[in-house]
Amino acid sequence: MKKKFVTIRDIAEEAGVSINTVSRALNNKPDVSQETKRKILEIARRLGYIRNSDAVSFRKGMTRTIGVVFEDSSNPFYAEVFKGIEVSARKYGYQVILMNTERDYINEIQAVDTLLQKRVDGIIISPTQFDSKDIEQLAKLNYPFVILGVHFEGNNLDEVYSNDFKGGYLATKHLLEKGRKKILMLNAYMYKSVAQMRYQGYLQALSEYGLQPYLMVEIEEGYESAFAKIMELKDIDFDAVFCFNDVFAIAILKAFRLLGKSVPRDVSVVGYDDISYAEFVQPPLTTVKIDKFLEGIVAFEMLYEKILGMRTEPKQVILDVELVVREST
Repeated sequence: MKKKFVTIRDIAEEAGVSINTVSRALNNKPDVSQETKRKILEIARRLGYIRNSDAVSFRKGMTRTIGVVFEDSSNPFYAEVFKGIEVSARKYGYQVILMNTERDYINEIQAVDTLLQKRVDGIIISPTQFDSKDIEQLAKLNYPFVILGVHFEGNNLDEVYSNDFKGGYLATKHLLEKGRKKILMLNAYMYKSVAQMRYQGYLQALSEYGLQPYLMVEIEEGYESAFAKIMELKDIDFDAVFCFNDVFAIAILKAFRLLGKSVPRDVSVVGYDDISYAEFVQPPLTTVKIDKFLEGIVAFEMLYEKILGMRTEPKQVILDVELVVREST
């Protein structure tokens, strides 16, 4: 008579190994060889084994899942960060639930509420920074979470972000060294810490050359908004553009082609993030490089420490950046 449920004992008998080995293989423990894991997983699939994850979670008081809340998962920047998170999560036997807010604070609140209802063990969040009530709620609940990509001034929170002041400084200084003085900064909204810090770096470089800021414009993030804004500003006499991110910069390169402006002869362009497309556009884009994969790894490891109670004090990790010079300058 066919059994209603396949157990790990059935798998162990089929594989010729102990029940403990099967259990450790199914939980992706490092002390089981890859060959044995593959064999056990293949048998488990063939026999139709279904792991009772609810029972495991109940016994351990954990779901072995984390939530990730991103502003825009279609942006290649977040895709690379997410890869780092996933690789680390898989290493520790965790699954990841991704929520996309489309840079809408209401969506962000709903995403956090959904993840709390699903009892994830912790949350990595890249907030819009339009408001911080959801972040304050997580802190009051003493819920394990890590802020990714931004900084909340005056708050003792777990954060991992890049040195955006340095990035803004390096980008602007490079343009100044190329003889550009009328540098437009196409920025995101200034309620975002990254926009503020990159702008401060822009100002610092200009001040070292004895220059006042030429023009800084805040726009909604996205390819379409950057393209529309640069077309709107086409008659302004700037000789360089420092962009908040590479998506802005790629939109601008297209706009300049349509306007008959040569890059970098007429206008130099610098982006930010060094996404995968940056070196393949024409001309290849000079940009500020962030190690996005590393940022994802660090974010998960910080969260994992909090989940396990390995530390109670807040931790901030600021990742270094570097300028990658290509043909757009």
